[in-house]
Amino acid sequence: MGKLTSLAVKSAKPGRHADGDGLYLLVKPPTETQITRGERCGARFWLLRIVFEGRRRDVGLGSADLNGRKVGDADPLDDIPILSRRVLTLAEAREKASILRRAAKAGRDPFAERDKDRASAPTFEKAAEAAHKALAPSWSAAHAKAFLASLKEHAVPVIGAKRVDHIEAADMRDVLAPIWTKSPEMAGKVRQRMATVLNYSSSQKWRSTDAPLGALSFLLGDRPEGGNFPAMPYADVPDYVAKLKSQPETMGRLALLFLIFTTARSGEVRKTRWSHIDEAGKLWNRPAEIMKGRKAKAHSITLNDQALAILKRARELRVDDDGDPLVFPGTKGNAMSDMTISKIMRDAKLPYVPHGFRSSFRDWAAEKMPSIPDAVAEAAIAHVVPDKVVKAYKRTTFLDMRRELLHAWGNYLSNNPVRSKD
Repeated sequence: MGKLTSLAVKSAKPGRHADGDGLYLLVKPPTETQITRGERCGARFWLLRIVFEGRRRDVGLGSADLNGRKVGDADPLDDIPILSRRVLTLAEAREKASILRRAAKAGRDPFAERDKDRASAPTFEKAAEAAHKALAPSWSAAHAKAFLASLKEHAVPVIGAKRVDHIEAADMRDVLAPIWTKSPEMAGKVRQRMATVLNYSSSQKWRSTDAPLGALSFLLGDRPEGGNFPAMPYADVPDYVAKLKSQPETMGRLALLFLIFTTARSGEVRKTRWSHIDEAGKLWNRPAEIMKGRKAKAHSITLNDQALAILKRARELRVDDDGDPLVFPGTKGNAMSDMTISKIMRDAKLPYVPHGFRSSFRDWAAEKMPSIPDAVAEAAIAHVVPDKVVKAYKRTTFLDMRRELLHAWGNYLSNNPVRSKD
């Protein structure tokens, strides 16, 4: 007899709730939008924890149906096999879990049993090629070539033949472990490129989730120092921000703080003008000419309260009112040099560079904001995200999630208490 009841499923608070025999109800925290509607919980999912071939596996069963249907009731879903259903009542989740447990005991792959009636997903190698074909037109030729080459060298020999919907954090760890400390720069690139393939696969409905970067971070441990852009561990960034704010105010320090709070590149901060700032809409509308790459596209980023406060201070220090001046000008009113921002960290004898704060943010988002899809974090740092992914979340929702993510980042850096996303 299971521990949960239909009423308990409806009223369960955020967290993991055991029913018994490995079946769990997962309840996500509410999003900012749900909180404004008075909702106390987010999405609810069924998960089966099972041992297969001596290894513990977590099998997603589907989302929880709160309408109270019972197996056998007259319902349009009755002609759909239980293993193919994506929305399940408590009774249906127990039935599906029971089938998969019996299959595992018989030596059959529970993932394969769950998915056998779905359209077959491609292998990782085929998915990588498909993602490359779809996304490469927006990349430089060098990046497009390196994308496939690095995956073929490091990922394909390990997981290339595995179906993309069966790839978990442990599989990604197996790819990265040999190079995680030996070649940290390449490890970071392969990690990100595998995530791109898995996120693209999610947009194509080949898998039900984005890349499991949060779990991967725990499996691999802290990111080793090294590579082109040494990144400050995200746990150290709030103290560094506080130290910057305590020092004499200069345009260079304001620019660095703005870079950290917006996860932007140095060139984007140094080249931005007041016409790019929409303070009322809390948006930074960056034109293509200040973005990275010759094929760069215009990109808007949401502005958190901390970034807006920095802009207010920069406006108060503004001297040139003619035309469309730079937000963070150099001493003579022209564009600030990249060395002005970098020198602040170098003078403090820190082994990091400003660009590394983008990695700090990505690691923080993966580990501390698991309710936010990985694609949203990618968009926040202006990495290419397939348009199909954006459409899957709807454009308005996608922007709301980006705003929620940058809002939480700003509060985290300011040591403000925020609602836990764990």
